[in-house]
Amino acid sequence: MTRTVFRDDHELFRQQVRRFFEKEVIPFYQDWEEQGIIPKSVWLRAGQEGLLNCTLPEPYGGGGDFGHSAVLIEELARANAASIGFQLHSDIVAPYLNSYGTTEQKDRWLPPMTRGEVIGAIAMTEPGTGSDLKAVRTTARREGDHYVLNGQKTFITNGQNAGLVIVVAKTDPELGAKGISLLVVEEGMDGFSKGRKLKKIGLRGQDTSELFFDNVRVPANNLLGNENEGFKYLMHELAQERLVIAVRAAASLETHLMRTIEYTRDRKTFGQSVLSFQNTRFKLAEAKAQIAMLRSFVDDCLAQHLRRELTPERAAMAKLNATALQNRWLDEFLQLHGGYGYMTEYMIGTAWTDARIGRIYGGSDEIMKEIIARGLEKGLE
Repeated sequence: MTRTVFRDDHELFRQQVRRFFEKEVIPFYQDWEEQGIIPKSVWLRAGQEGLLNCTLPEPYGGGGDFGHSAVLIEELARANAASIGFQLHSDIVAPYLNSYGTTEQKDRWLPPMTRGEVIGAIAMTEPGTGSDLKAVRTTARREGDHYVLNGQKTFITNGQNAGLVIVVAKTDPELGAKGISLLVVEEGMDGFSKGRKLKKIGLRGQDTSELFFDNVRVPANNLLGNENEGFKYLMHELAQERLVIAVRAAASLETHLMRTIEYTRDRKTFGQSVLSFQNTRFKLAEAKAQIAMLRSFVDDCLAQHLRRELTPERAAMAKLNATALQNRWLDEFLQLHGGYGYMTEYMIGTAWTDARIGRIYGGSDEIMKEIIARGLEKGLE
């Protein structure tokens, strides 16, 4: 389908990104999956190519807009390289620093992140706390010109590679959500340690980790924004995070629809191509119709976000629908590959296992439905 959301400069950037992935990522990606981590050297090369923090203003990034980020996200999906945490680093962590950091903080942290020298992570989830951020138990107590940070985080993307982590902590536990602050913890601080690299059913090359904070003395000038306003910052930035997930899901579906059409056209059974059977053609026709509708909606959300008009409710709709369709249709595409779909040499198996987390991270399906449900009666007023 014809797409109008991207400009010519976006498409030129797409060519650059695609060349990078074809040369620097795809030939090595399966090895990284087996090793369970993406080498830091890849981050450095991405930084040299201008692929990190591409939406941030100069001198902190490439001076582009979210359209450039969307291009990168789509090309990650096309390469089936979902384990690479560029988008979390560039489109989630860096925007917090750019939006709420002081000039001194931005000067200190963003340029090395843009060069790929420092990898960013954000630590929200705890062993007993998932989507309910108000319930975090990690605390940060002010002592003079430091905060004393104590707690544990889990499921942290880029956790092993991270040189900088934005930590969600309670600075005033009695205030609940109104007592949350964001502290930037840097690698090497006493009491900050990285636990085991977690084993997952998908995203096997992503260094998802536990993080521990044992009386970490974080300088007060590492507070991001104002004390006790962290929950407000988190809610403001989550719409973009959910759009990132929706953009990736839509691109993944388009990519694997085309690959499944090619596979079923070339694969023979009972003397004819798998594609020639009515069951196959009807399934793929239904998939194409639903993916086209999803593409139209996600592109509209993307256009709204480029105009700074995307609402949290609409972002939740995009994530909810995109990840549901992604999980449904990747399962069907795998089935059409037969036994080969279960083999790692075919990308569909990896895509299928990687996709399942989309309905959980960035806010679970149930949280998305709650956000959407809050607006049900607005049209009746």
